[in-house]
Amino acid sequence: MLEGIRVIEYATYMAAPGAGSILSDWGAEVIKVEPPGGDPIRKFFATIGTDIQDNPVFDFDNRGKKSIALDTTTDEGRKILRELAEGADVFLTNVRPGGLARSGLDYEGLKSVNPKLVYCSLTGYGLDGPDADKPGFDVASFWARSGAARTTIPKGGEPFPCRTAFGDHTTSIAAAAGICAALVEATKTGKGRLVEASLLRTALFTLGSDFAIQLFFGRLGSTKQRHEQTVPIMNFFRTSDDHWLCIVARQGNSDWAPICRVIGREDLIEDERFSSPKARRKNSVECVGILDAGFGEMTKDEAAKRLDEQSIAWAPVQTMAEAAADPQVQAAGGIVDVPSAAGDGTSFKSPASPVRFPGANDGPKGPSPKFGQHSREVLAGLGRSEDEIAQLLSSGAVSDGMRPAK
Repeated sequence: MLEGIRVIEYATYMAAPGAGSILSDWGAEVIKVEPPGGDPIRKFFATIGTDIQDNPVFDFDNRGKKSIALDTTTDEGRKILRELAEGADVFLTNVRPGGLARSGLDYEGLKSVNPKLVYCSLTGYGLDGPDADKPGFDVASFWARSGAARTTIPKGGEPFPCRTAFGDHTTSIAAAAGICAALVEATKTGKGRLVEASLLRTALFTLGSDFAIQLFFGRLGSTKQRHEQTVPIMNFFRTSDDHWLCIVARQGNSDWAPICRVIGREDLIEDERFSSPKARRKNSVECVGILDAGFGEMTKDEAAKRLDEQSIAWAPVQTMAEAAADPQVQAAGGIVDVPSAAGDGTSFKSPASPVRFPGANDGPKGPSPKFGQHSREVLAGLGRSEDEIAQLLSSGAVSDGMRPAK
C-alpha cells in the first residue's frame, strides 16, 4: 500500500518506532536514524545477559527497516539528516521539540528544503503548552497524566503501572493513521503538513467515553469491585475448572432472562430483586453472588456452550500464553513470521500490525537491522563517494556498526 514512500525515522524507544514499524509492514521504506550507541531498546535484554541475536522487543518495533548511525551533535551529521529529509516523503521523530528547533530539524526547518514533507512529531505532551518540552514515557504521559491510572484502580486500591509500551503502541497506531491521512493530502495538493501525535492526547481519546462523561457532567463514577458493579451481569465469573469468563450484557433488560437460563435459574427471571436493571443495581452484591454460584458449578466448556446457545456475548479471560495459542488469533492474522536478524534463514513469531489488507503483502518486509547496518548504502544513495564515506566513518559523524561513532 505504501510502496515508494520513504520514511526517515529519527526516533528511539517505542512509540515513534512502533509507528515506523506499521508503515514498514505496509510497504514504506523506513530508514532508521540511530544515535551513537544505538537505540536504547537494543539493550532491553542486556541486563539478563542473553547472547541471542534477536531481541523480540526491539525487533517488533524495527523489523524491515534500514539503519544509519549518525551523530547529529556534529555539523556533518545534521547535514546528512537534512539531506535525507530533503528526499523523503515522511519525517518521523520523537526528539523533544526544543532540541529539534535548536538544530534546525523542526518542521519549519525541514519544510524549507522539502515542501511536500509530511513531518510527524510524536511527543509526550504535544507541541504547545508549558510541558511541551518535557520528556514523555507512556507510564507517565499516557497512563498517569491522562487519568487512566486513577480511573482504572478499583475504589480503595493503589496505582499500578501499565504493561510495557501499552500507551506507546496505542499512540503508534494514532501516529501511523495521521501520517497516512497527511500523505493523501500531500498527493492531492503537493504540500506536506505537520502531524502532531502525543501520548497524552491519545490516552484521552482512548478513554474518550469516560472523558466525555467527565467533561459533560463534571464527575465520573469510580471503578468498582466485581460485586459492586453498576450492571452486575456485565462482569467476570469463574468456572469450576478455574477459568474466568467475561460476560458482556447488552443495553436494557434483554440479557437477564438468557443469563438466568445459562445458570439454570429460570426462577429468577421475574424475581423483583433482579428483574430490572435498577433492581439488579440495588441488589448488586446478592446478584453477583448468585451468578458466581451458577457459573461455579460449570466447567469453562459447559459455560461456553450454554452462553453461545443463549446468544450472550462473552470471551475467555486469557493469559498471553493462551492468546498465543488461540486459533482465532491465528485466523485474524494477529501473529506474523519475522525473519531472524541472525541471517540464517530462520524466523520467529511476532505480533502483527493492527490493520489487515486481505490479499496484500501487509506483513514484515525483513528483520530488524543491525546497528548502522545500512549506513554505507544510505550514504551512497545520497551521492557520497567511497572516499567520502570512509572520511565520514573516520570522523565519527557516521558509524557502520563495525566501530562506534565518536
